[in-house]
Amino acid sequence: MDFLIFAAFGLSLWAQFKVKGNFNKWSEVEASSHKTGAEVARQILDGNGLYDIPVEAVRGTLTDHYDPVSRVVRLSEPVYYGHSIASISVAAHEVGHAIQHKESYGALLLRHKMFPVVNLTSGIAPFMLIGGLLLGQLNLIGLGIILFSFAVAFQLITLPVEFNASSRAKRLIVAEGIIRNDEERGVNKVLGAAALTYVAAALMALFELLKFVMIFFQGRNDE
Repeated sequence: MDFLIFAAFGLSLWAQFKVKGNFNKWSEVEASSHKTGAEVARQILDGNGLYDIPVEAVRGTLTDHYDPVSRVVRLSEPVYYGHSIASISVAAHEVGHAIQHKESYGALLLRHKMFPVVNLTSGIAPFMLIGGLLLGQLNLIGLGIILFSFAVAFQLITLPVEFNASSRAKRLIVAEGIIRNDEERGVNKVLGAAALTYVAAALMALFELLKFVMIFFQGRNDE
């Protein structure tokens, strides 16, 4: 089990490297439409009747996200002002989340509802698990497993949300004529690498949970 966790951690590091590498590479390739990420986001939002959702620039790199509470698409400055394949890809992906919200996409709504619970339990679970291991208290380990399972469920639910947003993004920018067919390879590279980071995070969380479950049942058998 430790090997699987280590492998997932290695995959996570590799995925982050791929994200940055692909983003940097395709940030240097200007899109044929010459549109900025902000313009692409606005075009797709308006094309789907989401005129009331603003597009804002935020500091940082790869800090792009859709805020379902404030109902706003926030793009990092390189994406907001950039007119590269990478900028267009990321902007369209975040708009994909806004469209998911409009259509009440089940996995997105569930993730949003789970977030406050996960935010609380993910902070408590490590203390329960470590405390249970140090004190030899199976009850604490069991409670930690229950709390940690919410975080794992959140990671797993995130997968269809992100893959669906990427799928929507690819379809929309082609349908809108924002990219040419020969530019799709770059879009696939950028969004594919990003999706891999979520897969790695989910695997790490799942393997860690299974490890603690095995420790719990082994402790019960030794009693």
